[in-house]
Amino acid sequence: MGLGFATLVPQTGRPALTVTDVDGVQITGLIVDAGPVNSSTLVQLGNSRLRSFADRFGINLFGNHASNPSSLSDVFFRIGGATAGSATTSIEINSNDVLLDDIWAWRADHGAGVGWIVNTADHGLVVNGDNVTALGLFVEHYQKEQVLWNGNGGETIFYQSELPYDPPSQGAWTDGKANGYPSYVVSNSASGHQAYGFGIYSFFNQGINIIEDNAMTVPTTKGIQINDVGTVFLNGSGQITHVINGQGTTASIANGGSLNPVVIYP
Repeated sequence: MGLGFATLVPQTGRPALTVTDVDGVQITGLIVDAGPVNSSTLVQLGNSRLRSFADRFGINLFGNHASNPSSLSDVFFRIGGATAGSATTSIEINSNDVLLDDIWAWRADHGAGVGWIVNTADHGLVVNGDNVTALGLFVEHYQKEQVLWNGNGGETIFYQSELPYDPPSQGAWTDGKANGYPSYVVSNSASGHQAYGFGIYSFFNQGINIIEDNAMTVPTTKGIQINDVGTVFLNGSGQITHVINGQGTTASIANGGSLNPVVIYP
């Protein structure tokens, strides 16, 4: 204790850390900075080839690790800020039964190498495995979905997220179907998801009327339970129109600083 955090910075566009789909790997106390060549992923747990097969055929071939799960604890990611860099996804989980504990993934809004087309990064976390649990998840300023959850039976307890400050236009920040990108997305292919205690915040600081239609989107199927989520307009311009799936009041300058809650969904 007291020795600080080791820092990994990939230099050639490869991940900083990869782990195959095995039992009981524990990773703790790391900072991972994006490097000068874009990495598709900074930390990857599990088999990406099995993930490709799963995407193609809709079959989860990852192993069952319920009796001895792998974990990431106190692992922090920076895209820019400390050093210039970019990475498409900070964490990709291609393994079942993983535990994420105190994860902070940050696309920098200040410091070295900062700008909409400079420190580019789509996602903080992508989950493809089943029965993955996150306890204390903090994901900020990524340019598409902050969290994209494709696996079944996921659970997140406490989530804090700020949307990107710096979209230069609405056209630059849209998923093609709606205004903006939801911060937390459970894909329509996922079955079962639990979420507790979410806060999603906006501070669009480019003086442009940027709109996000929904802070969260989830499937409208059985097994989805979302509890105590809300949005807050911190400052700047624009708005978050709804909290989740078209429900919840708008967060805008008219009620800046106030919580717009959805206590339970559906």
